[in-house]
Amino acid sequence: MAQFLAFLIYSSLVTFFSFLLVSGDQTNVHELSQTTYIVQVQNDLKPSNYSNVLDWYSSTLRSLKASTTTNFTISHKLLKTEEVDFLYLYTTVFQGFSAKLTRQQALELEKLPQILGVFRDQVRQLHTTRSPEFLGLVTKTEPNGLLKESDWGSNVTIGVIDSGVWPERRSFHDKDLGPVPPHWRGECVAGDQFPKTLCNKKLIGARYYYSGHLAHFGDRKKLVKSARDDVGHGTHTASTAAGRRVDNASFLGFARGVSHGIAPKARLAVYKACWEDGCSESDILAGIDDAVRDGVDVISISIGGQPTAYDDDVIAIASFGATRSGVVVSASGGNSGPTLGTVSNVAPWMTTVGAGTLDRKFPAEVVLGDGTVFTGSSLYDGKPFRAGKTFPVIYAGNATDLERRPAANDSIRGANDSDYYSELCVPGWLDAELVKGKIVVCDVGVIPIPAKGVVVKEAGGVGVIVANVAPYGEGLIAEAFLTPGVWITESARDKVLSYTITSENPRATMRFKGTKLGAKPAPMVSFFASRGPNSVSPYLLKPDLIAPGVDILAAWPDNIPPTWLSDDPRRTQFNIISGTSMSCPHVSGISALLKGAHPDWTPAMIKSAMMTTAYMNDRDGKPMRNERNHRTATVWDAGAGHVDPEKAVNPGLVYDITVDDYISFLCASNYSNQRIKVVTGKEVDCKKSKVMNTWELNYPAIVVPLSASGPSKLEVSVPRTVTHVSEGVSTYNVEITKPEGVTVRVVPEKMVFKKKGDKQSYVVKILADDHKRRGSSGTSEFGLLTWTYKKHRVTSPLVVTWVN
Repeated sequence: MAQFLAFLIYSSLVTFFSFLLVSGDQTNVHELSQTTYIVQVQNDLKPSNYSNVLDWYSSTLRSLKASTTTNFTISHKLLKTEEVDFLYLYTTVFQGFSAKLTRQQALELEKLPQILGVFRDQVRQLHTTRSPEFLGLVTKTEPNGLLKESDWGSNVTIGVIDSGVWPERRSFHDKDLGPVPPHWRGECVAGDQFPKTLCNKKLIGARYYYSGHLAHFGDRKKLVKSARDDVGHGTHTASTAAGRRVDNASFLGFARGVSHGIAPKARLAVYKACWEDGCSESDILAGIDDAVRDGVDVISISIGGQPTAYDDDVIAIASFGATRSGVVVSASGGNSGPTLGTVSNVAPWMTTVGAGTLDRKFPAEVVLGDGTVFTGSSLYDGKPFRAGKTFPVIYAGNATDLERRPAANDSIRGANDSDYYSELCVPGWLDAELVKGKIVVCDVGVIPIPAKGVVVKEAGGVGVIVANVAPYGEGLIAEAFLTPGVWITESARDKVLSYTITSENPRATMRFKGTKLGAKPAPMVSFFASRGPNSVSPYLLKPDLIAPGVDILAAWPDNIPPTWLSDDPRRTQFNIISGTSMSCPHVSGISALLKGAHPDWTPAMIKSAMMTTAYMNDRDGKPMRNERNHRTATVWDAGAGHVDPEKAVNPGLVYDITVDDYISFLCASNYSNQRIKVVTGKEVDCKKSKVMNTWELNYPAIVVPLSASGPSKLEVSVPRTVTHVSEGVSTYNVEITKPEGVTVRVVPEKMVFKKKGDKQSYVVKILADDHKRRGSSGTSEFGLLTWTYKKHRVTSPLVVTWVN
């Protein structure tokens, strides 16, 4: 089922179950059972008697002790050798192959000197009419500076690693587009329901990968073996990043207007590595490998998993190879918020994106019998209740048929699934006699929001109120209910339930208000977006920034219900969904525009430009808030802030980072030379590294530890180097908003640049104050470091984390 996508904001639970499925202890599995492994090889150790690496790999596998008892099971390269079939060969961002091996074979491979790493293939999960205007890229009448400077991204290609594309959508037409960029080396691979003729000067490349998926899930469902999107997610993200202008776009009449993606003339190459059950890492790696070799400029990857060490993270390793080739990698930060420390895709060479709200809402009201009104959210497009007509209202917890409810160890979804067991609005669990003719209040959970309305309807109810519970607070997204339904906040839930208890005859109705523009405050940090701090590298800021990710309108396939529910007969050309999956392609599109405007900028310079010009205020100039509780957002919530593309095109100064800098960072992170070689593919010697601490990486943010109580770690010095990217002479002065409990000094306080390309270095000295002013261990204080010159404000978050 694809229902895990229908409720993206709770995908942390789904990802958690998937993670347990693919990463649990396998020692009880028979030694001869096969699993897909990704094998990283040091190709320069190939003996001269082998003409190519394929023969060498084959010989290596045939030599394994256990290989005589089982067959190895390359669609990627369509290469086979005697007795050995590979799933994929990797040649660009990663050197090696994937194949089905027994556990014993994998252990034997790890012992060989030419093998850098053996990774068990895991399954990852997939994590606008308004966005361009909200981002300042267009006014009501014309485009602004960045679109013009980049020619709308026409010479840039975005590679989207996702679930494919529905190429017939108007968002992918190529009218008035010029020739394909000359550096493009890819192709359009034909497949099921996808002839090559569907590619054009907009959709210039299409590939698909399913070998890893089949190895995990078998062929129990007939796969559409082509780049055609049979999930919907890929079409949505691709059109968000680079969709063409479409007039009179809407979702069932909601959000009506002119739609286009962030970089509407950028070229698209789609790499379908995700299917209904998820995305196999071996397939993802094949997609990234091909994308870089094909000549993409930006990779957009709205896929996530559990944060882990970089040398154990295939996506991080592949992204390093892409960055080394000059490709910007934009990745979603995950939907496991609002809990701190949950952000994923945290490697410093990736741009990690959180989600913010727009100033567009889809309000709906719950009106109680006593006249109290609560405003929630809904995309219900059916017949509304008659004006003035009310219905009895009941809480699902008081209408559950306990005799029919399965025991905790006999859950519908499987043993040990306690989260599903705690649900109330589950098929067959509601007491029809109690529910008939009533509006039912259901709590949020792991079941998709629209599905709760279907459950209520099947039990005889007339409508559903879905209510937030802790920790989701006041956060809402719009859901396309099939039956009258409204999603309300946690505070509204408390009052509605109180009313159902205290009223002798509790009644309610619903009113649906359509689309509202100019909602305030905006932007806010979405309640579902994963938060920092970075659990892998605590002194490296993640997420890097946020972008629109709530209620995003974008293209959608013909054959996929907007809710992914089999009960949903509706079909539409556009859909409104939410998640960091939606915010990531916004930044991918902006990165493409910046690359188009500045072809000589490195991936680190592009990320720096976006981070140092991001903002932490809402549209009214007030501090940006958390949607969950409307408290002021911190950098753990929003990173450097909300992306501002019009300022990013001319940032004044940028922080650049080289491949060697990243290697020094890994050395400072206490990675061994061998572990670093797994990530970078290069021989390294950390004894020669000049960087001693991770916070010395030339990042556009500063996060340092200081002692909370003891005399050690009372002072930290942080070096940084900036590059002047504007014309002419500029003199920058520093401004400091210091974190509580410290003194901050910058040397020098003034930097003079004579020409474009000049570099200057400075040192930030952070000194802890007396014990009474320091925070407790594990807490953080936040400030800012800003270099100013005329209209330029080059701002970096400044974070002090107190440690024992």
